Amino acid sequence: MVSDRRVGYLEELEHELDTRGLVARVVRTRSGPAFLRVVNPEAASLAEDVTCAPAPETKDHYFWWSWGERMHHVDDVGGAALKLAHVLQPLRHEVGGRS
Repeated sequence: MVSDRRVGYLEELEHELDTRGLVARVVRTRSGPAFLRVVNPEAASLAEDVTCAPAPETKDHYFWWSWGERMHHVDDVGGAALKLAHVLQPLRHEVGGRS
């Protein structure tokens, strides 16, 4: 089943993110596609919902940002995790001219 395949990709990314200190859980809904909820535990307001689907022009599956932009190919879970970790990292505020 196609949705099982997509959930499998999301679960692989979930595991990779857990090893990097982010909290990630696959959420299955009754009416919509499953998605991966990712939260930075050090700054809970920094969160992202990631989906998995094929690109319109190909049958290759990708991870997608919540705003509908393609994030990363599912074959490179580490690369996708790096992008998420970067986006969910708190900004460092400059204090006294230093960061």
